[in-house]
Amino acid sequence: MNLLDPIVQGVLLGGQYALFAAGLSLLFGVMRLVNLAHGDVAVIASYGMLLVVNVFAVSPVVALLVVAPLTAAAGWVLQRFLLQRTLEASPLPSLLVTFGLSIIIQNLLLVTQSADQRRLTLGGFDTASLSLPFGLQIGLLPLTIFVLAVGLLAALSLVLQRTAYGRLIRAVSDDAETVALSGVDPRRIYATAAAIAFGLVAIAGFSSGIQSSFNPFSGSLLLIFAFQAVIIGGLGNLWGTLLGAMILGLAQTIGGAFFPAQQVLIGHLVFLVFLAVRPQGLLKGSAVS
Repeated sequence: MNLLDPIVQGVLLGGQYALFAAGLSLLFGVMRLVNLAHGDVAVIASYGMLLVVNVFAVSPVVALLVVAPLTAAAGWVLQRFLLQRTLEASPLPSLLVTFGLSIIIQNLLLVTQSADQRRLTLGGFDTASLSLPFGLQIGLLPLTIFVLAVGLLAALSLVLQRTAYGRLIRAVSDDAETVALSGVDPRRIYATAAAIAFGLVAIAGFSSGIQSSFNPFSGSLLLIFAFQAVIIGGLGNLWGTLLGAMILGLAQTIGGAFFPAQQVLIGHLVFLVFLAVRPQGLLKGSAVS
């Protein structure tokens, strides 16, 4: 069996998972918050883009330029006025609140959009591919998403490591109380981080909405994949998140080459192995490393 194709496809699939996991990793790293509504935010962003496409007859790319800033703004407001109140020593309050948000989003979409499968499309670009040696066919859409994921992670990492505001975010992540003594309000830093994370989720919803159909309950599976990528790579480590996403993607595609009906299950099993053998993840570091 030629494993070259599933390996390439697994790396590209890892780019998709990395997009979903980046925002989750950032939120946890900066404020130790696990957002259980993460996948549902991606789904509601997909529905928002579909609405813009249908109403204004524009490309999904244009719809993304509208919806992503709105989603980021919603993340800022949500963190500033709701999630901030849940940031305690115990993770339970934030888990309960974000779980409630997940249920609200799912039922709101079910009532307003029905349970029908929906999908975004870029026309012929959805199925266009590149022919490479050894009989490889690489889809232009998965390749674009992979490049986008790496580019966004690199840009975010550069901002966090090389800019004054990025250093401020890292400082708040390490010791918010000490930063507050210098006159900086950590709550505003947290809100900015949430806005960035929600903006990334909207981009992930765009890529997922084009690659596969979605419904009001699609967010749960997206959350699982994102969570697994973050755990495998290392909580809060952005490059670890990319590595974990690629490992998860490779596990699914290579495993699927041997057992097509068990592709997702094999990914779950690999996650469980990492959880048992190296629960701290492959790469350790701060949120913003």
